[in-house]
Amino acid sequence: MANIPQRVIHDWLRHDKKFPHVWCAGCSNGIVLGSIIRALAGMDIQRDDIVMVSGIGCSSRMPVYVDFNTLHTLHGRAIAYATGVKLHKPHLKVIVITGDGDCTAIGGNHLIHAARRNIDLTVILINNNMYGMTGGQCSPTTPHDAIATTAPYGNIEPDFNICDLAMGAGASFVARTTAFHTQETQNMVREAIEHPGFSLIEVISACPVIFGRLNKKGGAPQMMKEMRDNSVPLAAADKLPPEKLEGKIVRGILRKEIRPEFCAQYADLSKRVQAMGGEK
Repeated sequence: MANIPQRVIHDWLRHDKKFPHVWCAGCSNGIVLGSIIRALAGMDIQRDDIVMVSGIGCSSRMPVYVDFNTLHTLHGRAIAYATGVKLHKPHLKVIVITGDGDCTAIGGNHLIHAARRNIDLTVILINNNMYGMTGGQCSPTTPHDAIATTAPYGNIEPDFNICDLAMGAGASFVARTTAFHTQETQNMVREAIEHPGFSLIEVISACPVIFGRLNKKGGAPQMMKEMRDNSVPLAAADKLPPEKLEGKIVRGILRKEIRPEFCAQYADLSKRVQAMGGEK
């Protein structure tokens, strides 16, 4: 790993724009941003070769603050925009920042088909179990019985397991961690960017101002401690019986496979068609 300067996060931010940021006190988004920046700073990648794409939501404000190529796009459409960028310029490292509502509700089809095609994108899905920016409504990952502004008596819907969804759709790299585990998040981001195919990292995060308050989770320190104490590394989880894992967050790289990547296959197809006399 390259030497990371002491002021790396400061050096990778746009200080003349959009500060102070919009995130609430105690929000995990800034912690995840720090892990992403440290991962990128430790890699041999030029800033001009990095693109961060997002949709709409609390976490999707992240591209506004970083000092490299960014796109802040439409609700649920970040992966669609990122696919266009990657197909046009396959050498770029394209990172999608999204949330549980943005990516698994309105953006759900884009997620499953990008995973199915194995497009070389790195999707960092920050999961705070609700729609935070619009007031605390239920999202597809709101736990059963949890309180939300649209479920004041408890959520009766079952919640998505995002990593299972991504693996079922065909993602070739899938990992889960929490905002508490900053070094682990940093290492996962680096490995996901280096992976030649579709990568998804689910980062469990805290929203103390809305989800925490509604569900009596305490403040940010208490929610961070819960992420620490209620999570189990994959190696340890493999040795535990199912009843011991109930309600636990299993952290680690859940899948890592090398499979043909979509953009490379598309380029090969284009060359074959041109060799056959097709239009360029």
